[in-house]
Amino acid sequence: MPPPAAAQPFELVPEGLRLRVRLTPNASRDAIGSVALDAEEVAWLTATVTAAPENGRANKALIKLLSKSWKVPKSSIEVKYGATQRRKTLLIAGDGPDLAAKLNDWLNETGD
Repeated sequence: MPPPAAAQPFELVPEGLRLRVRLTPNASRDAIGSVALDAEEVAWLTATVTAAPENGRANKALIKLLSKSWKVPKSSIEVKYGATQRRKTLLIAGDGPDLAAKLNDWLNETGD
């Protein structure tokens, strides 16, 4: 079951949606995992990619994975903070409430 709304890994912003992701590069497969809470009770969406964390390859693989999974254009997803860190903050540009509903639906489907 997904975490309560207060523990969602995203928040509405004027530009669309801000998403917190904890990325593991050099994994055996590309996958979006579950929502995990850190020590400060902040929710992060976990993801793994097979790409190496060199020259932005892992970030590009993450954007491609999210774009394909959530059916949003790759051009609308941008790494805003943490480009060289495991914990990243992404901006998904667009209609924030619509994007939030799409992500909530996706989390509910995969959160079994």
